[in-house]
Amino acid sequence: MDKTSGNYIIVLDIGKTHVKLHVLNTIFVSVASDQMNNITSNSGAYPYIETEIIWRWLLAGIKKAAAQYPICSISITTHGATAALIDRTKMKEGGLVLPILDYEYNISEHGLSEHHLAEYAAARPDFSESFSPSLPAGLNLGRQIYWLKNQYPNEFSEVTDIVMYPQYWVWRLTGTLCSEITSLGCHTDLWSIDKQDYSSLVDILDIQQLFPPLVPAWFNAGTVTSALQESLGVEASCNVFAGIHDSNASYLRYRLTNKEQPFTVISSGTWTILMAAQAPLSTMDPTKDMLANVDALGHPIACARFMGGREFDSICQQTGASLQEQFTELDLQKVISHQVFALPDFSHGSGPFGGKQGKIIGTVSEVSGIALASIYCALMIDYQLDMLEAKGNIFIEGAFLKNPLLCAMLNQLRIAQGVYLSNDSTGTVQGAAYLTKWDNVNVAIDTSAANTTHISGLVTYKKQWRKLISA
Repeated sequence: MDKTSGNYIIVLDIGKTHVKLHVLNTIFVSVASDQMNNITSNSGAYPYIETEIIWRWLLAGIKKAAAQYPICSISITTHGATAALIDRTKMKEGGLVLPILDYEYNISEHGLSEHHLAEYAAARPDFSESFSPSLPAGLNLGRQIYWLKNQYPNEFSEVTDIVMYPQYWVWRLTGTLCSEITSLGCHTDLWSIDKQDYSSLVDILDIQQLFPPLVPAWFNAGTVTSALQESLGVEASCNVFAGIHDSNASYLRYRLTNKEQPFTVISSGTWTILMAAQAPLSTMDPTKDMLANVDALGHPIACARFMGGREFDSICQQTGASLQEQFTELDLQKVISHQVFALPDFSHGSGPFGGKQGKIIGTVSEVSGIALASIYCALMIDYQLDMLEAKGNIFIEGAFLKNPLLCAMLNQLRIAQGVYLSNDSTGTVQGAAYLTKWDNVNVAIDTSAANTTHISGLVTYKKQWRKLISA
């Protein structure tokens, strides 16, 4: 590779399951990529993210990429519900005052007394202010911060800054401290959709002074530090941008191309997140895992979620199906004909039926487990689209693109709307890359219409399924 030809962008995509590094060219096409499994350690007082393992892997990946391509920009996207509590004077050591808590840790069962549970419930803002529902474990970042402040008061007193997860990596690369709205506005309890400012909880916890200045996702945070420039071999002018929450990175591309038209993006992975533009916030039901996120432009987005990837895997596991198992439309028809139903919840507390005990009814041995999991996820998405009163085209991104029959089944269920598939498997990465050329970005989305299944009795089966889950 001729290192003198063109300028390239690195996108660091730090998801809950995998950490990925992509190199993109000037037209935002990925020309190289690598990934590692994300690692949670259970060796401490609570499960935490192994940030140093991620950091070493990222540096090795950047160095390898810089040896082949002239890297001019770095953009970062990460999962939500995560922040770093740092001492800014200890950047060389990673800066963490406390390890970054894994949001799946059930803090309500570990260290929060009945008094503290009641105190936090009273302190968190009303849903009408934050549009952030009370979620299990540490999915409300405010609850994490409350717990850490109460559980580790001495360490918390040393915190100089609370940095959202994308901006933690920005700080380690550049030394610049900043905050950004898509992570702050992602069911944290910390942001007021109503006021477009920090919520009342931030004042109650007395932590507003710990948040660095708020900047847009496309803010140029500066160049990679001189020490890292030398060790990594990146261009001296290599700029790092503020970064964005991962689902919002996928959504951003459609927001820029559809402008004020209603549409829904389905971002699928560990989480399946439906983000419906122009849907009324009045539809939001906090008991159904519905919420409002905030997009990169500062506008609220009506959202509904369930752990689609996690539940898909769980159903396959319970039915003895392999994730690599091939299935056909005939297998889907058999699930309908044999009246086998997967009923939520298979994620231990998330989604519109979080808290219910997931179960499978019917003769499982007669059907394909992966076909059953596909029907379940299609029906869940269809149910949530109805909850959102979603209108306009539906765009599917992420992991479910690898399951064309699931997408085709959704198309059969949503006959009044168009269902489109992203032809780019790196939509999140592209959205993050756009931030590096914000003033002169040419947004192009390559999609194709989903096929349609012709499953007999699907609508009747859907009605039966909805009746069973509502029982």
